[in-house]
Amino acid sequence: MAGTVYLVGAGPGDPELITVRGLRCLRRAEVLVYDRLVHPGLVAEVPAEAERLYVGKAPGNHRHPQEAINALLVARALAGHTVVRLKGGDPFIFGRGSEEALACAAAGVPCEIIPGLSSATAVPAWAGIPLTHRALAASFGVFTAHRAADLDDLDWPTMARLDTLVILMGVARLPYIRNNLIRCGRPAHTPAAIVQQGTYADGRTVTATLAALPEVAKAEGVRSPAVIVVGAVVGLREGVSGVGLETMLEAAPLPPRVVEGWS
Repeated sequence: MAGTVYLVGAGPGDPELITVRGLRCLRRAEVLVYDRLVHPGLVAEVPAEAERLYVGKAPGNHRHPQEAINALLVARALAGHTVVRLKGGDPFIFGRGSEEALACAAAGVPCEIIPGLSSATAVPAWAGIPLTHRALAASFGVFTAHRAADLDDLDWPTMARLDTLVILMGVARLPYIRNNLIRCGRPAHTPAAIVQQGTYADGRTVTATLAALPEVAKAEGVRSPAVIVVGAVVGLREGVSGVGLETMLEAAPLPPRVVEGWS
């Protein structure tokens, strides 16, 4: 009989941020297939006799094609094993988990999705940056700077208008992102932040204006994995140097009727 594939979200990094159900799946796995950003502490949770298969991908180095990973999951499950596919963050948010689930469905392999805490929301929160605030941000959006299509196809005017913007996998393309947002109307003085290794003990946050963020991040040696946040809410963390509440409201205004309607 075919086994089952569990697509498990590992959370944003800290091994204590995995869900209870995700941890239970790990502890009864017969085969573990895991990514680059998965904490070693979670890999250690699988039984000693379990098969551990690393299929991590680094920027510019995809030694394990997605099609091969899909085939691996299906093959191990058809051999009757309980397979845990452990993915950073949430498996359905830029994690290609949907492709793996579809491959299992096409092969008749049972597949269960175990959601995870996404780095898109968890990392800013860890850094003290709320994505929404009743006086500053009534909307937020998330996009990835690493995609199959060219970034020129993205709807930059819409993204520039969002109160808070979260960008994943964007360190290498930060100047390009900055230039497009400002070109499409985002004020250059909008507070911005880049959070490296969020939720880890060595995590750190670098803040600046949107205009200055690429240069500041480069000077500070920021590298991936990192989450970029653009919006007035960044100023709530500790206050971006020289940016006060009046400037933050100017950077991300809300209609007065919306602000007055909240309590």
